[in-house]
Amino acid sequence: MNILITGGTGFIGRTLVRKLVEAGHRVRLLIRPGRHTPKMPRDVPVQIALGSVVDARGLRAAMSGMEVVVHLASAERQGVYADLMRVDINGTRLVAQIAKATGVKRLVYLSHLGADRFSAFPVSKAKGLAEEAIRTSGVRYTIFRSGVAFGKGDILTSGIAQLLSAIPFLFFVPGDGKALLQPIWVEDLSTVITWAIEDPQSTDRVYEIGGPEMLSFCEIVETVMEVLGQRRRFFYLPPPLLRGVTIFLETSLPRFPVSVFWLDYLAVNHACAIDTLPRVFQLKPSRLSQRIDYLKEVNWRRVFWNLIRGKETG
Repeated sequence: MNILITGGTGFIGRTLVRKLVEAGHRVRLLIRPGRHTPKMPRDVPVQIALGSVVDARGLRAAMSGMEVVVHLASAERQGVYADLMRVDINGTRLVAQIAKATGVKRLVYLSHLGADRFSAFPVSKAKGLAEEAIRTSGVRYTIFRSGVAFGKGDILTSGIAQLLSAIPFLFFVPGDGKALLQPIWVEDLSTVITWAIEDPQSTDRVYEIGGPEMLSFCEIVETVMEVLGQRRRFFYLPPPLLRGVTIFLETSLPRFPVSVFWLDYLAVNHACAIDTLPRVFQLKPSRLSQRIDYLKEVNWRRVFWNLIRGKETG
């Protein structure tokens, strides 16, 4: 099957590309031209198409001959610099329109648990509007509302590890730290997407998926601390205060590991039925504690300071 992926050089994209190629599919990546070399999937044969999700001509060329488009691209990791309207909403609308016009058989979109066009939180609202644009475009679709993905190079466990290495004695928590998350291993997420692409029964479906356990943010931090052999005392801060501090740090320090969008994410529960993967996809998902030994392999203090100074890390 010929598959185009937007956002294929990101954390989830690199794992998904490998899974799809291993399954025998021919993968093409949409790469946005820029000064920095993207992190390409290693040792995986892929085609490259230059363009972006807001470039109609580039999208038409990239989708030529493609049967499936997997849309992962998002601006949310840019934090205060993110243009969600341009990339996540208008970009997704354009991707869906051109997929329909060029005869793409299905558009697969990765959304978030809690996506809602009426949400007060910018990312959840953007994802909800993007989903609506896909459903009303006329193109056949599969939408995954996923829990936060974790794995080597993620924003969840790696971000926590960086903060633990940077700040002694205390770990700052927004609110009471009890918001429930449902972390899903990136390998499990990529496997499910791959299987859904190969299953015609998943067409025009919206799936809410997550890992096998609902954990509070504090429980996730405690799991990371246990793996790294570190202990910190939780220091709870009012979200508005921590938000102001985070905005200052984001605008002052490049690639700071926490964004205002993360604080939004931690403000409410992001969870779903825990039996979806085994019941619908016959996949037993991995627990967070089973799959984060990769954290032990990294000098997190060095990673943090390299990011603060604007240096790229592997």
